[in-house]
Amino acid sequence: MSPRPALRGGLRLDGHKSRPFEQPLIALPPPRVAVLALDQGSGEEADPLVGPGAHVLVGTRVAAGRGAATDLHSPVSGTVRELARRPTAGGMGSCLVIEGDGRDARERAPAPLDWRGLDGDALVGRLGASGIGGLGGAAFPAASKLALARAAGVERLLLNGAECEPWICCDDALMRERAADVVLGAQVMLAACGAGRATFAIEDDKPEARAALEAALADAGDARLDVAVLPAVFPLGAERPLVAALTGREVPHDGLPLQVGVVCQNVGTAAAVARYAGDGLPAMSRIVTVTGSGVRRPANVEAWIGTPVAELVEACGGYGDSPPPERLLAGGSLTGRALGSDATPVTKGLNCVLVATAADLPARGEERPCIRCGDCADVCPARLLPQQLHRAARAADAAGLARFGLAACIECGCCDYVCPSAIPLTSRFRAAREQQHLHEAGRRRAAEAKIRFERHQRRLAAQAEEERREFEAARRRARGDRTEHG
Repeated sequence: MSPRPALRGGLRLDGHKSRPFEQPLIALPPPRVAVLALDQGSGEEADPLVGPGAHVLVGTRVAAGRGAATDLHSPVSGTVRELARRPTAGGMGSCLVIEGDGRDARERAPAPLDWRGLDGDALVGRLGASGIGGLGGAAFPAASKLALARAAGVERLLLNGAECEPWICCDDALMRERAADVVLGAQVMLAACGAGRATFAIEDDKPEARAALEAALADAGDARLDVAVLPAVFPLGAERPLVAALTGREVPHDGLPLQVGVVCQNVGTAAAVARYAGDGLPAMSRIVTVTGSGVRRPANVEAWIGTPVAELVEACGGYGDSPPPERLLAGGSLTGRALGSDATPVTKGLNCVLVATAADLPARGEERPCIRCGDCADVCPARLLPQQLHRAARAADAAGLARFGLAACIECGCCDYVCPSAIPLTSRFRAAREQQHLHEAGRRRAAEAKIRFERHQRRLAAQAEEERREFEAARRRARGDRTEHG
């Protein structure tokens, strides 16, 4: 076991994680109607491969990943009803709607993957067909991340089980129930990325998961694998703070852990890789924490991708009456995003549905002027000066935002939580970042338009010059004809 590392900033919060463990892990049946968001949480949409009327089977590839998007596979057999805009965890998005026929006929029979008999590049290629995205929330294709790590020659694989945000405990449940899968997945990913060792990061408030993981490691007998136990401090589970805590190396704010010799994967991603190695079936389900004071029986639920959130809540006893739910959040109370509807489908990036009452959400009074107390700077895990960033954001001072490190903000919400003036710092930083992206996009579009205009002008000039030459040649020919016949 690795020694406990030192940490900077962050918050020690009430986890609210005990109630879901009063219930066993619930495995949901396939949904009657599967709604597959083409954007599974990465911010980029996959390209649909089927259209309305197409018949699909369980495991049929229905969308092709590109860039940050993963392949999508149908969790049901049935007929594609439509490709339409539907509510998703990121807002409205394009979705394939598949009506199940109840037969659950499979595309192919389960077949183990001989991962030990494949070289690293071939193994990465096989994992690329799995549709596995990062199950910590980002949903970035796992195989692409491993391929980049292999090319960069990383030294270490970090398996992130530091589930630090309040309310979320799906990774804890996974490690308790399927620690052997998590360990096997780590071994497969080590073979794929070429790293020499793997470290499981787990917080000290998860004794059952830690015991299960250590027992699975002892059974595996693999000296390349170890466990690092971390204090339960938010937002230690974020990638950059985790890498810094475990290795002492700072990931550049505009860079990746690969640049310091590390690749990070969620423990849920590792378990998904193990399942793919065991049966060859693509990623079609995940564990989601359904919790909050607004649901009757909080639990961890294994749900098929595309299952409406309403069916998860129903499996947990439905909505409570007293106190009534105030908000549905995708994620925890600090970084979660509000869901517009419980028709929103489960995606690969959805780790928690928080059915929140007023008591579950951080209290927010009326916003008052900043008193320059410095509490926000004390808790900032990125070591920024949020009060200075806030002044620059309110003034739309792009130079100031750059100087005070807006790009390094991980939007964890720690500064909001401690601010005595109830200033919504994180939302303003997010808005400032979005404005910067829009401004940069506008500049790129303007630059591209200028290039297109200049090319068009050159084409017109070349065309005019060609026409002038043709006219001069015709005039010379006409003069020659007149001279010949004169």
